[in-house]
Amino acid sequence: KRSDLNAISTVVDCKNTVEMDEKPSAAIRNGKESSMWSALEELAKGNANIAFSCGNTGALMAMAMLQLRKAPGINRPAIAVLWPAKNSRGFNIVLDAGADIKADSDDLLQYALMGVAYARDGFDIQRPKVGLLNVGTEIHKGRTELHAASLSISEKQEDNNFEYVGYLEGSDIPSAKADIIVTDGFTGNVALKTGEGTASLIRDFLKESLNQSIASKLGAILSVSSLKQLNKKIDPRNVNGGIFLGLNGIVIKSHGSADSIGVAAAINLAHQLEMLGFSQKLTSKFNGYS
Repeated sequence: KRSDLNAISTVVDCKNTVEMDEKPSAAIRNGKESSMWSALEELAKGNANIAFSCGNTGALMAMAMLQLRKAPGINRPAIAVLWPAKNSRGFNIVLDAGADIKADSDDLLQYALMGVAYARDGFDIQRPKVGLLNVGTEIHKGRTELHAASLSISEKQEDNNFEYVGYLEGSDIPSAKADIIVTDGFTGNVALKTGEGTASLIRDFLKESLNQSIASKLGAILSVSSLKQLNKKIDPRNVNGGIFLGLNGIVIKSHGSADSIGVAAAINLAHQLEMLGFSQKLTSKFNGYS
């Protein structure tokens, strides 16, 4: 209820708006009195525990890096997203999903280590399985930086208590082969948007098929419980919310087109992480990730 929210909320007046197509540099210059800037400012001051936004991703990352700064030892922050998967949890962790389109071998190693910390402290996966996204699983496939990253990640697995499963292909992202899929921001974001589009296409095709005849409509009625379970598993809105890893504070980014279900899922993720004391645990573990 609105009255309940009023009792536990503080409203900050914001005069400016950061547009979805605005360049990060312009957003920093012109967005000092926007809701995005104000939310991050309250987090930096200690008046909030987590910042949440559905706005411009590039602007949010630029403002977050300016106000919160990178955690010690971190070269490039990453966006970690939850991806519907066939394991018992129902999701895998994919990073980077769009914080930075460039990533060298050292960046990919840091993403892997941050992903391991996120999996362990955020979801109690004590020995996560880590895979590196590539164009094939053969050892000779892919770019030079992927080969170097593969060796580095493999060397770190025993000291950091995770299992490196090697290269993964795009079809492995929703599988149970790995708990954490590491990639660069360009590839990760393309894969994320492709997955969302595919899930939407499947739902549309299924809805169309179930309305083709009286028999199919009757079958849909008899299978309503199973269909609801299927929709829940493949619907990316239920795992909406990417976390910015590598900053001195927790920032959750929701899709700009998210509806009430997606926004609620992202806020629920933020609440779960705060209840675990996740911010303090994760930031302390970033020391030495250089």
